[in-house]
Amino acid sequence: MNEPDAEFAVESDSDVLPNKRQHIDLSDSNLVSLILRLAIPSVVGLSINALQEVVNAIFVGALGAQAIAAVSMTFPIVVLLAAVGQGIGVGTASFISRHLGAGEYLEASRGASTALALAAPIGIFFTVALLLNLRGIFVTLGATPTIMPVALDYAATLLFGYTLMLLNIVNGFIVRAEGNTRFSMWTMITAFMLNAALDPVFIFLLDLGVRGAALATLVSQIAGISLYIAYFMKLRGIVLIRISHISLRADRIRQLAFIGAPATMTSILAAIAAMLLYGAAAPFGDDSIAAVGIAVRILTIGALPITGFCIGSQAILGFGWGARDFARVLKAAKFILCMTIALSVAYSAAVVSFARPLVSLFSDSEKVTETAVSACVVFHLFFGLFGIQSFVTTMLQSFGRARLSAIVSLARQGFLFTPAVLLFPVIWGFNGLLASQAIAELGAGMIALFVIFHQFAELKRALRDAQFRRRFW
Repeated sequence: MNEPDAEFAVESDSDVLPNKRQHIDLSDSNLVSLILRLAIPSVVGLSINALQEVVNAIFVGALGAQAIAAVSMTFPIVVLLAAVGQGIGVGTASFISRHLGAGEYLEASRGASTALALAAPIGIFFTVALLLNLRGIFVTLGATPTIMPVALDYAATLLFGYTLMLLNIVNGFIVRAEGNTRFSMWTMITAFMLNAALDPVFIFLLDLGVRGAALATLVSQIAGISLYIAYFMKLRGIVLIRISHISLRADRIRQLAFIGAPATMTSILAAIAAMLLYGAAAPFGDDSIAAVGIAVRILTIGALPITGFCIGSQAILGFGWGARDFARVLKAAKFILCMTIALSVAYSAAVVSFARPLVSLFSDSEKVTETAVSACVVFHLFFGLFGIQSFVTTMLQSFGRARLSAIVSLARQGFLFTPAVLLFPVIWGFNGLLASQAIAELGAGMIALFVIFHQFAELKRALRDAQFRRRFW
């Protein structure tokens, strides 16, 4: 009994066998239908998250400029905190789907239980650290004396729910990894509807102002975590969350961390990239900042369904990889790639063709509109490659290839965009600023293309080897 798993050698059948009541069978032979059933709820759920931010902004905006500025200043903090959850969630989802594919249900449950056990103290640590340094952070972000008290009021209230937000993010990834994207979607919809209903009550009826908006978000997080607790207690899925399954073995934690780290860094870099972009636009005036903001918002809207499609499909790739079913992985990968390319190319073409009417939805200023139209066209010139980047990153995460995933995922907002946005505006002015985003998109797309050709060739070799062994052995 010296094997690493000896600590849990004695388990009942219910600990090892999958729940037969699972909603979606990840080994379903109708692969296209399976991908769509998993991906579409994920797309809807991700879009709901974005819509929740919009609804909050609408209600807070009614309180005046100081309130909306305070909430806007808190947004980078929220993005950076959510990045921690994304990292833990991506690593956990990859771990779970690969072990489910290999038939190792107990190991999948250990990974999920361990991830949640780690997420809770991490959330508490960040909550305490930020609360103690919140004023200094807002000073660094440039909060004025009039905005500071409002920002502190909103952020401090919101931070008390950060651990719940972190656990909700990780739970969502766990549920999606076992194929139940619908439950994740309905949980997010429920939280969104509750938040939207409570916003006007807390903000206006109870006269709590921005603190009311934060409290509405906190209550919606409590509702979300309650639904996930009920889900796991009623054993509605394959993965079992139990204290006895928590294992702090270094190799298991390393797997969770290494796969998730690129996702965390990508989210952090996205927040930093937005700050750099707005900072580079500042010397050209307020109209230029507004125009760039509109172009970035339209770009983000287009990225959401593609990212959601990939997140929803990740379980299938990881399950097939864990089962060593390379034919199924290759077939699924080709279909997902075709879908993401089609979505990104269609969106890119639509924005370039209808840039002016789209921009007019966000601004009635002629000068801002003219600049934003140019920004939208340039930003979306190579957006058709985003589908390839997003798919390649997801596929590598599903296979557990952390280093290669990091190279692809960090290219777009990291080592390609950052030097470009710092250098090009100095040389070519505002046109250089616009070009920095387009060139980063093009470069990241080329890297993703190179990686995808290599990965498909490797999959085909693995498939031929597997067929050869079955034929002669």
